[in-house]
Amino acid sequence: MDVLFGLFRDYVTIGGMPEVVNSYIKNNNFSGTLAIQRQLLKDYEEDITKYVEGLDKAKVKAVYNHISTFLAKENKRFQITKIGKNARNRDYVGCVEWLADAGVINVCYCLNQPELPLKGNYDPKLYKIYYKDTGLLIASLDEEAQEDLRANKNLGTYKGAVYENIVGDMLVKQGYNLYYYNNDRPALEMDFFVRDADSLIPVEVKANDNATASLNNLLKEDKYPDIKYGIKLGYKNIGFNGKFYTFPYFLTFLLKRFVAERGRFGK
Repeated sequence: MDVLFGLFRDYVTIGGMPEVVNSYIKNNNFSGTLAIQRQLLKDYEEDITKYVEGLDKAKVKAVYNHISTFLAKENKRFQITKIGKNARNRDYVGCVEWLADAGVINVCYCLNQPELPLKGNYDPKLYKIYYKDTGLLIASLDEEAQEDLRANKNLGTYKGAVYENIVGDMLVKQGYNLYYYNNDRPALEMDFFVRDADSLIPVEVKANDNATASLNNLLKEDKYPDIKYGIKLGYKNIGFNGKFYTFPYFLTFLLKRFVAERGRFGK
C-alpha cells in the first residue's frame, strides 16, 4: 500500500502528458517537469487563439485561466460572474463547451436533487471545472504550493481539489458523466455520483480522515430511496461498514467494473 500510494502521489504531480512523463522517467525525479508543464499550459492558451472560431477568444481564455482560482475556493464552483467586470453567463455560452470538446477540461454539473434519473436532473448553470490532466492543475498553482507539493508531497493543502480532479478524470475515462450535489438547507454536499441499473451511488473524495456526515445522511433510506450504498475514496485500504465501501484513490479506475459486478451478484 505504501508503494502504491507513493506512486499515486507521483502520478498526480506529474500527470500523463508524454513529455512530462518522459522527463520524470529519464531523470528519476521532478527536476524540469514543472517548466514543461507550464509551457504546456501556455501552449493550450495559444491553441485557443489559433483554433477558437465563432466565439470570443478572450472569453474562452478567461474561463481557462480561472480554473484553478475557483478550485481553490471552498465549494469549488466555477462562477462566470466573477471572472471579469460585468461578466454574465449568457455572454460566455459555448466557452466552457469548447474547452470540454477540445479535451482540455472535465465539467461536473450540480444535481437538482440526489435522485435518478441523472440526465435532466441538473442545473446547467451550476458546475465545477476540472483539468483533464491533474499535472497541469498542479502546474497552475503558485510557487509556495509547488514547493509544498513537490518537496513534501503534501497534496491535501489545496482543499481537496487535487484529489477531486484526478478522481473526476478517472470517472470520465470509464464513460461516466460528472455530477455533484450541494445544498445549504440542510447542509449536504457530495463530490460525485455514479449509478448502476437501479440505484444512485454517491462517491465521496476525502483529502483527510474527517467524518463523512453528508455520505451518512444520503444513506438514510427514508429520505433518498434511490441511494442504497455509497463509496468513499481516500488514503484507506478496502473496507465496508454496512453502508458504504472504502477504497484507496488509485482503485477508482476499477469503479465501474466493481459497481457492475456488485449489481450482478446482488452484494
